[in-house]
Amino acid sequence: MAGTRSTGRRERLRAETIAEIKSTALELMRSGGPDAITLRAIAREMGMTPNAIYGYFATRDDLVTTLIADVYTALADAVDAAWAASSQDSPAARIPAWAHAFRNWALANPEGFRLIYGDPVSGYQAPEGGAAPDAARRVCVGIAALADAAWGNTESPPREGGFTWDDFDPGLLGKIRPAFPDLPPAGVALALRIWGHLHGLVALEVYGHLRAQTLSPDKLFRAELAQLIRSLGFEND
Repeated sequence: MAGTRSTGRRERLRAETIAEIKSTALELMRSGGPDAITLRAIAREMGMTPNAIYGYFATRDDLVTTLIADVYTALADAVDAAWAASSQDSPAARIPAWAHAFRNWALANPEGFRLIYGDPVSGYQAPEGGAAPDAARRVCVGIAALADAAWGNTESPPREGGFTWDDFDPGLLGKIRPAFPDLPPAGVALALRIWGHLHGLVALEVYGHLRAQTLSPDKLFRAELAQLIRSLGFEND
């Protein structure tokens, strides 16, 4: 019994140390950018020896991969939950639900947003298949779901551009087509256009570029969403 308690305590302390390493890495990124994430810097901040931290992460890239996986999974969970909780019968409400969940997560986790969508970590080599393939697929499918909701519920969905399957990366199509086999090439293009609308304003806000332009970024985001909903042929709820 004593051995079991000792093992449990060691596992708990190890989990706590790993959590502190990850939070310290994101704090270093906040203050110094992605290149500030080094195992030596983290060890220094935590009062550990460099050799000790290697017992938790063998390389800086192992830590970055873990951070990306955690961040991407948290984002995927947030937007998936918002989508699942919204009404399937109201795309005009469902699309904004996903969009607001994305923005709220990004504003609450700016370092995480920057890690997966912003400045690359110099020299980082992701593992084969990516750092967070399942979470990346879930977010990608969620974006495609926005387009599918518009495509299947409007009499005249946007069809500009004359798109074909050859216009898109096979990896992207490998994520989208199994989930939405009836979505045509123009629908995939619509998904990317919707993503551009949502991601653009959120990125500007996360990076602080809207501070000098507006005191009401939330109002601006809601206005952009309302315009997007109207452009897709829906009435705003």
